Order: sequence, then C-alpha cells, then structure tokens
Amino acid sequence: MTVNKTGRAFAAIAVAGTLGLAGCAGGAGDAPADDTADEKTEASTTLTVWVDAERVDALQGAADAYEEQAGVAVELIGKDTADIKDDFIQQVPTGEGPDIAMGAHDWLGELSTNGVVAPLELGDSASGYLDVAIEAATYDGTVYMLPYAVENLAVLRNTELVPEAAASFDEMLQAGQDAGLDQPFVVEQGAEGNPYHLYPFQTAFGAPVFGTNDAGYDATDLQIGGENGEAFATWLGEQGAAGVFNTDIDGDIAKQAFLDGDAAFWLTGPWNVGAAQDSGIDVAIDSVPSPTDQVASPFAGVKGFFLSSESENQVAATDFLVNYLGTEEAQLSLFEAGNILPALSAAADTASSDPIIAGFAEVGTESVPMPAIPEMGSVWEYWGIAQAEVINGADPVERWQKLTADVESAIG
Repeated sequence: MTVNKTGRAFAAIAVAGTLGLAGCAGGAGDAPADDTADEKTEASTTLTVWVDAERVDALQGAADAYEEQAGVAVELIGKDTADIKDDFIQQVPTGEGPDIAMGAHDWLGELSTNGVVAPLELGDSASGYLDVAIEAATYDGTVYMLPYAVENLAVLRNTELVPEAAASFDEMLQAGQDAGLDQPFVVEQGAEGNPYHLYPFQTAFGAPVFGTNDAGYDATDLQIGGENGEAFATWLGEQGAAGVFNTDIDGDIAKQAFLDGDAAFWLTGPWNVGAAQDSGIDVAIDSVPSPTDQVASPFAGVKGFFLSSESENQVAATDFLVNYLGTEEAQLSLFEAGNILPALSAAADTASSDPIIAGFAEVGTESVPMPAIPEMGSVWEYWGIAQAEVINGADPVERWQKLTADVESAIG
C-alpha cells in the first residue's frame, strides 16, 4: 500500500486529536485545560521503537516524517537483534519496554504466550502485502505484526556450468554430472542435521510439520509422520547413501564448494548471493527442484514490527506502523539496507527489477511461513538429529517413527 501525502496528513490530524489521552498515559503530565492542549500533548508524546542497529538509518526518514506531520516524536533505539525478543518479553510487563519492536514472525508464539504483543489493525491495507507475509504475521487468526521483509531459500545455479534450470531433483543431479562435477549439488547439514534446509524436500513428499486450519497452523494436527513422512525418510536415506546429502558438509564447506566451482547448485538464502557474485560467478536463482510430482516448498521467514500490549500510545503507534512503515518508500528503504524482498507488494515489485531479488520472489510464492506456534520448539529439538541419523544409515522408517513419537510425547 502506498499512502499519498494528503492521506498521511489526514491520518496525522486524526491521530493528533486522539493523542491527548495517550500522552497523559505515557507519563508526560496532565493535559493542560486550555486551547493549546492538543499542541502541547503532541509535542510531549514520544514513540519508542526498538530496531536492529543496522536498520536505524533506514527508518529515520519515516520517523522524521511522522514527527513533522503528526507532531509525535519517534525515538529509534538500535539494539542487537539477538537481544530484542528476550528484552521485549522481560520489559513490556514492567512498563519499561518500547511501544514498537522489530523482530521475526516466528517469535509470535512466545510473544503471544507471554501477553506482550497487541493485535494490529491493518484494515484494507492488508491486501497490499504478499500473501505469505500476511500469513506469517497472523497468529491464531489475528494479525500481530506489520511485515516488512520476506526471506526464503532458493537454489543458486552457476550458469557457466549449467545454463538452464533443472525441472526435477534428479535432473539437477544429472546436469551437474554432465558438467563433469562429482558433487553437483550442495546444501549445508552438519552433525546435527539441518531440517530448515531440507524442509522443501519433505514438503514435496506431502509431509509438512503441522496441518493448518482457518486460524493458521494446528498443533493438534501433526503431519510429520505417517506414510508420507516415512517416504521422505526413505528417500533421504537413499540420498545419504549416495553422498548427495552429507553431515560432514556444514555451511562453510557448502559455500566454498560452490565458490570454487566444484558444485553447480547450492541450496541457500539471499544472504550468500553476494559472496558468489564477488567470486565472479554468474548466478541464477531457481526454484527448489522437487524429487516428486509435488512442489518443494521452503520455509519463509518474515520480518516485521510488533506493537506492545502495554503501550500507552497505541493509537499513534498503530498509525506510524500502518501509514508510515507500511509505505512503499519505507519498505524500499529497509530493502536497500538489507537487500531482502519487501513484504509490501508494490515495494516487492519495484525491488524485483533486480533479477536476483525477482528470483527469490518467485520461489517465495511457493514458500510457507515457518510455524510460530510454541509446539514448534519440540519439533526442532528432535528433528535435525533424526535426519542426520537417517542420512548416516539409520533405518529410515524406524527412525522417523521414533521422531514422530518423540514429538508427539513432547507436545503432549
């Protein structure tokens, strides 16, 4: 959604008129009982926003515009991303936390359980975002996050070694072998496995972690096991035996194999494209080739902004989120700071003039949001180890059945 300046001005007027109570609740002092009340309240009201320290400059324009047009100051506090979630959970109940915090959608289960995040009214603007972004921003049927970026895996292809995209997993391996490569395809694993990277293949066998209902992921509908999950595990074991998947290959080893030209295909995210281009590789972005006749859907991670449940400036905070951070200008500014596909459709279209971004955007249409429900923690606890053991020769059906039983027991 792009909001024109006139629309912003009207929104600012409406918010300014509502901020008298918000300003008083925020501890700015009693509102004066004279004709200058609104003006003084506007000047004393401040929104506190925690952001990734590397995104402060990208958001300063939106913050300045909001202060100029609505009379509400926006204080951007740069923090280490690793600290934001825990600090938010700890400080919001005390009244010391921010009005808004930047974070990842898969925090939602924990934030909601702790009661520190408030629903966000997007109204008609919700239709202006990528579908996967709104799905990720929704928890238990309610939107809690203003999304700004979508990130997913795709296959990087060395076009000099293999000029055309592969239509299937087997075709990909064959194309690499025809190019004279012993290891056509690499994906990071490691001793404890890496289910995030292998999830596209698991979905291709019809074995997502959880089923869904109208409210989102359904923790009572565990779908990781059964015949489909066991079929995936069997295939995984076969790929391990053939050396296609290898727990000795971690992220650094996979990366170096692609950069050295020893592998033509690399399943990874946009964060590694720059290294490949800096190495002089002509990179194309392909969908994850499926080992079945179903689509291989990677996880999507969505980044956005959360509204504190204890914010005493919720009207202003909501306006700033929806009508300022939810504009094409602001989302493109964040894109330029991080080179991650914007969540707003108009901004995503503009960013997709870059063929690399366009490639990830296309794969993103096949992605699914990473589950944010608390029960997902029990899945992560057992999932990677099970996959690693199957790759290394464990009986795939028995090991997958144990994984399923372990997760069921942990979820209770």
